Amino acid sequence: MEDVLDVYQRPLDLQRPLVCLDETGKALQATPRGALPLQPGHARRQDYEYQRAGSSNLFLAVAPLLGWRKVRVTAQRTAYDFAEQLRQLVEDDFPNAEVIVLVTDNLNTHTPACLYERFPPEQARRIAAKLEWHFTPEHGSWLNVAEIELSVLARQCLDQRFADQDSLTAAAAAWETQRNAAHRTVQWQFTTSDARIKLKRLYPVF
Repeated sequence: MEDVLDVYQRPLDLQRPLVCLDETGKALQATPRGALPLQPGHARRQDYEYQRAGSSNLFLAVAPLLGWRKVRVTAQRTAYDFAEQLRQLVEDDFPNAEVIVLVTDNLNTHTPACLYERFPPEQARRIAAKLEWHFTPEHGSWLNVAEIELSVLARQCLDQRFADQDSLTAAAAAWETQRNAAHRTVQWQFTTSDARIKLKRLYPVF
């Protein structure tokens, strides 16, 4: 816990950007009987009956000090999928960074080993060398800023039905664009000193 809290106190460094990464699932549901056209002053009105259409996964990466986030929709959340998220972070999103300071939870797929499962050893090593890993503790996923950002995504975008992955991807992209345009940064206030006082029950007693 203290490791992650100390990371959040680091000043902005464009060569070592802080990026938090997390994922969530979304059930896909079609509305066979359709919905009424949207009208000003009225909430979305659709038939209560829905039809299951599978599910999708959403990876969300957020750089809290830069006001940047990226949502990528995938069919699954396997180690292969997570490895691809890491590749895109390193090669596409922050290609000029010396190191990406990565905060994520300790799910069993969230390890450098996933890179070697998906990519050739040379590429896997190159990606791994540019990642500085910091894991939230067990039952401490609330320490991940990406989880907070996911709750915003859920309230502002995911609280509706999506019949397929394409419509979900389009809605998530629109939310991402609007959120980034507003440059919503995150200033983490809870420090290690606070934790030692408010969570002292978690520390050993000597």
